[in-house]
Amino acid sequence: MKNLLIVSILSLNSLTLIFAQDVTKPRVSPLALATAHYKNTYIKITYGQPQKNDREIFDHLVPFEKVWRTGANEATEITVTNDILVSGNTLKAGTYSLFTIPDKEKWTIIFNSDLGLWGSYNYNPKMDVLRFDVPVKSTSENIACELFTIRIDQKTDTAEIVLLWDKTTVSFPVHFIEPKP
Repeated sequence: MKNLLIVSILSLNSLTLIFAQDVTKPRVSPLALATAHYKNTYIKITYGQPQKNDREIFDHLVPFEKVWRTGANEATEITVTNDILVSGNTLKAGTYSLFTIPDKEKWTIIFNSDLGLWGSYNYNPKMDVLRFDVPVKSTSENIACELFTIRIDQKTDTAEIVLLWDKTTVSFPVHFIEPKP
């Protein structure tokens, strides 16, 4: 009886270890961060980083004229600790989903107050707090970005948020607002 109990406990322990292995598998599109700070203001962008993997990206994997999660897996989220200017518009301190609507000539950038979304399936335009268009730029013929990348290029109290994937680049300016004394 004692041996049966020991064998049962060891069997259950082995099953737990086997199932635990599934939980620890890395994501195909891992999480990535882009950050910047100026004085007491921080910007943090959390996004899933898909890879090109010999696929056609824009107007295929990511359709034109449709809301995109701006990455993979969960909707991309941006957190700002103080008010900032984004493309000349005030964005209040807080956390927002960052959606985009890609197109051939321009992209629409969307800051949305609905959080914790998987992809853009439940995107609600009524929750948009800021929306504006930016032009599309192409990389040179010989250069393609394999990983979708969000980068923040900062120069003291200003920065440029850059979205890169394949041979496409879009960007928009950010200005850190000086706190009032």
